[in-house]
Order: sequence, then structure tokens, then C-alpha cells
Amino acid sequence: MANENTVRYSDKDLEEFRTLILEKIEKAKHDLDLIKSAYMNDGNNGTDDTSPTFKAFDEGSAVMSKESNSQLAIRQEKFIRDLKNALIRIENKSYGVCRVTGKLINKKRLELVPHATLSIEAKNMQ
Repeated sequence: MANENTVRYSDKDLEEFRTLILEKIEKAKHDLDLIKSAYMNDGNNGTDDTSPTFKAFDEGSAVMSKESNSQLAIRQEKFIRDLKNALIRIENKSYGVCRVTGKLINKKRLELVPHATLSIEAKNMQ
């Protein structure tokens, strides 16, 4: 049971972080859509029969490109999930509190990495 002396960011600060996170989620979703559309598009411009010599190289490159786009999409989905989890922490007013030290995470760090759950101090201990 948390008491009133619990260290946390003010409601005003939390609202600023909420706005920042919502903006980041929108941008991340847009980026994810771009990655997925690149992944779904096979890049076929109807030139298959005009360059048979380079087809093997091209196919290898396409597979590598799909794999890297797939990895990017997975990372982007995790980023969005982490941001949504940060919104939940804002709701329950535990946002910005280091899960290891229990101290407030530096505001500048949260502005740069709004889904952070560890302070620099805790991160360095890892």
C-alpha cells in the first residue's frame, strides 16, 4: 500500500509525458505501417525477364531485405507495446519511478526514452 510520501512525478508532469508518449505512439504506428508496406511489397516492377543474369543476386537481396524489414517491424511493435505500458504506468501514477532503485528517473532521460523503467544508476548496475 503506497503512502502519500511516495516519490512520483506531479499530475502536470505526467500529463506532459502522456502527450509526448501519445505523439511517439502515433509516429511509431506510422513508421510500422511503412515498414509493413515495404515488407508486403515484393518490389516487382515487371523486369524479371529482362535481367536473368542478376536474378539470383536480386532474389538473395530481396530475401535479406524482407528479413531485415521483418526484424524492424518486430522491434517497432515492441516499441509501441513499451510505450503503451508507459501509458498504463502514467494511469497508476508509477510512471518515471525506477523499478530497481525506487527513485525518480531523470526527466531528460524520460523525454528521450519515454518508456524507460530504469534510472541511469540502475542501468549502469546491470
